[in-house]
Amino acid sequence: MTTKKVDFIIVGQGLAGSCLALQLLFRKKRVLIIDRIRGNSATRVAAGLFNPITGRQMMKTWMADTLFPYLHSFYREAEKFLQSNFFFPMPLYRPFVSVEEQNEWMGRSEDPMFSNFIESLHTDSVFDHQVKNPFGGLLLKQCGYIDTQLFLTALRKQLQRIDSLLDEDINEQHLEITPQVIRYKEWQAEKIIYCTGASNTSNSFFSWLPIRPLKGETLALETTEPVEIIYNRGIYVVPNLWKAGATYTREETPHVTEEGRLELMQKLDELVAFNYNIIGQQWGFRPTTPDRRPILGSHPVHEQIAIFNGLGTKGVSLAPYFSEELVHWLENGTPLNQLVDINRYKSLFSKST
Repeated sequence: MTTKKVDFIIVGQGLAGSCLALQLLFRKKRVLIIDRIRGNSATRVAAGLFNPITGRQMMKTWMADTLFPYLHSFYREAEKFLQSNFFFPMPLYRPFVSVEEQNEWMGRSEDPMFSNFIESLHTDSVFDHQVKNPFGGLLLKQCGYIDTQLFLTALRKQLQRIDSLLDEDINEQHLEITPQVIRYKEWQAEKIIYCTGASNTSNSFFSWLPIRPLKGETLALETTEPVEIIYNRGIYVVPNLWKAGATYTREETPHVTEEGRLELMQKLDELVAFNYNIIGQQWGFRPTTPDRRPILGSHPVHEQIAIFNGLGTKGVSLAPYFSEELVHWLENGTPLNQLVDINRYKSLFSKST
C-alpha cells in the first residue's frame, strides 16, 4: 500500500474543522479531513448568526473587538478561495423591552466600548410593519450570517478535488501513534486534530473533557414579507435563510419536540409583526464547556494528538480567530491563550486515569 503523506489529519468538518482546514490550506499545507456528514450536526442546523451584542442582558460578547473584524476578513478570503458565496453581512435589530433599557443604552451608545457595533439607536418604534418594538431598539453593525450549508459543501467539494477527504467516521483501530508520526490507514501525518463537536465523547483521547451537548431546535419559515435585516430578541429571525431559533436545553432526545416548537412560536409571535408559515423544524447539539470558552491544545500524554472543540453557541465568530491561533501553535509553538488552553482542565485527565 502506497503511503500518502500530509502535514495534518483533521477529524470532523463542522465549523472548527472547516476553519482549521482552511487556515492550513491558505498556508499551502497538506491536510486530510476524516468526516461523515450528519444531517443534525450543530453547524448544519444552525442559522450561522454572528452578533456582537448577545444575551438577555444585551452584553458585548467576549473578545468582540478582536473576533468580529477578524471573521469578516477570514470569511471573505474563504469565499475567494472556495469560489462560493456564503458570507452575508447584514444589520441586526434588537428591540428594547422597557424604557429603562432604552435609557441605559442611550448612555452606553456613547461609550467607545460599544459604539463600534452600534449603527443607530431608536427611542420610538421603527420597522413596525415587521417587528414589535414599542420602546425602539438598537440597530447593530458587524452582524450577519454564514450560510453554513453552502460553506461546508463548498469546502467539502474542494477537499474532494484535492484528494483530502475520507467520507467516513474515524476508526481508531486503524490509528497508529508513534513519537514521530501519526498513521491512519494509508495516510501519514505529523499531527491529528480532533474537531468532533458534541460527539467528542465517542473518541478515546478526549472523552474526559467537560464538553457537553446543548440541544437547540430551530424553525424553517416562509413569508412574503420583504425582510432585509435580522431581528433578534429572545429569538432570532434570519431572512433569506428564513430560520428562527433557537431553544437551549440539556435534554438529549435526538429529535424535534412539540415543546420546542411551541416555545419558538410563542417567542416569534412576541417579536415579529408579519405573517409567516412554519414549513420545517430541526434540531442539533452544540458542544459547550463550563466556562463557555473553546478548548485548544494537545493531549496530556500524546503531543501529536490535539483538539479544537467547545465552540458552543458562537462557533461562527469563534472558529476563524481561534483556528488561526491553533495553527500558530501547531507550526511555531506559539503559546495559546490561557483562557482556551486545554491545560485548564488537565486535572480532570489525572482523575480519569
